[in-house]
Amino acid sequence: MPDPGLIQALDYILNKSNEAGIEALAEAVVRRRRDLTVFSAVGTMPDPQKMAKEITAKINDGVGGSIESMRKTVQDMIIKLLKQHAPELNDKQINELCQAWLPDGIGTEKGLQTGLPPDVLLSMIEQFVSFSHGEMRKSVDKGLREQMGAWPERYWNSFPGVIRQIITDYLKNKISEKEYKSKIAVSLGI
Repeated sequence: MPDPGLIQALDYILNKSNEAGIEALAEAVVRRRRDLTVFSAVGTMPDPQKMAKEITAKINDGVGGSIESMRKTVQDMIIKLLKQHAPELNDKQINELCQAWLPDGIGTEKGLQTGLPPDVLLSMIEQFVSFSHGEMRKSVDKGLREQMGAWPERYWNSFPGVIRQIITDYLKNKISEKEYKSKIAVSLGI
């Protein structure tokens, strides 16, 4: 039995969409494909934020000690998970991720606190990399420039240091595409 949503989408594409609609659908397909690739590349990753909340709940229920010992426990767990699932990250990158994921933060770096949801940041990263590789459609670049001006510089300046380093390593062919996707996924907590 065909999927009714698929039938409805195909009907819209073939019979009702205009050029702008086709462009939006093409971008949506590219993004969906990218998301599927990222998740398949990294497999099932643990969610450090969820784990931090669970540990906090246990401590609040009398299982642990002070706030400081709770933070230390969570930090140790995050470090252990990162070293297990992303051994390629250096200490500075691990510190940035701890800062981003822990309540009230631990460490000295600013971390990934950009104020942007991970999916928005991921989309910005993919657009930046696509542009840097010369693979971005001219119409997409033109639209971004009309809305934001010098969008590549604005995107770059909004990326946390750990993300910039991963992108730089990828663009300079220091890491493979699979490593790049894995590191980005871990950095964003997806």
